[in-house]
Order: sequence, then structure tokens, then C-alpha cells
Amino acid sequence: MAVLTEEARALFAGPNIAHIATLLPDGGPHSVPVMIDVEGGYLAFFTAPTSRKGRNLVADDRVAISVTDRDDLVRSALVRGRVVERVGGDAGWEIVDRIFAKYTGGPYPRDEDREAFLVEPAHVSVPTFG
Repeated sequence: MAVLTEEARALFAGPNIAHIATLLPDGGPHSVPVMIDVEGGYLAFFTAPTSRKGRNLVADDRVAISVTDRDDLVRSALVRGRVVERVGGDAGWEIVDRIFAKYTGGPYPRDEDREAFLVEPAHVSVPTFG
């Protein structure tokens, strides 16, 4: 497991939108924006278990995640890793609500199923530009 650097941790902990890439059944990439946060040494995001990325992660748990500082667009962090845990039920909703509140100020609506996904970083980089 790679350790999140202080700078990478700050970017993922801030209210910055990340992009996560998973693998489609045919091996092609699938990339979508996600709300994200740090959960201990892991990255946490949420989705519906039946979403395209949720289904992709059942078949192959590998992910690539990038995040860019919304206030300084040349600051970013890149992580490759694996989803090591899917958290459902009340424990999952606690994570979902915490992440959603970071971006919106309130809890996530309960009209659809959501699970939290924990990613163990295998490679972390913080590129520098300029």
C-alpha cells in the first residue's frame, strides 16, 4: 500500500471533484467525476451498486483516480489502486453523507441505494508544473 502524501491527502480531503477510471467489460476505460474524501489511509467515494462503475468494480477492482485543486488548476494528485471494501448499510450511509455534506452542506437523499467504496492506494503521485 502506498501512503498518501500530505499534499495528495489535502487535495482529496478538500471539496475538489475527482475523476475515477474503471474498466468496462470489454477492457475499455470508463471515467466519471465523483465526490471523494479520505477515510483513514484509503480514498472513499460512493455510487449506486448497480451503476456502471459499481458493476465494473465487481469484475475488476482496479481504479485510477485524479483530483485537481478547484482553486489552483495546476495542483493535482493521481492515485492508482484497488477497491478493497464496499461499505453498505448504516456504516455506508455515514460515509456517503459525510462526503456529500463536504460538497453540498447536507446529507445525501435517500431515494436510491448508495454504497461507499474504499480504495487502497498502490501508487501516488503529485505532479508539478511550471
